[in-house]
Amino acid sequence: MLLVSADLSEVLSLADRILVMYGGRIVGELTPEEATEERLGLLMAGIPA
Repeated sequence: MLLVSADLSEVLSLADRILVMYGGRIVGELTPEEATEERLGLLMAGIPA
């Protein structure tokens, strides 16, 4: 199943893995355990974390 959401709490509670896209490309892949709001925010801005 593919879940597309801007709600971080929803993503963290439902996802087995998180892929972050920026500029039409995947810039990061994390598990919910690895993901923090700061790290996800950097990836969403195109900054490697």
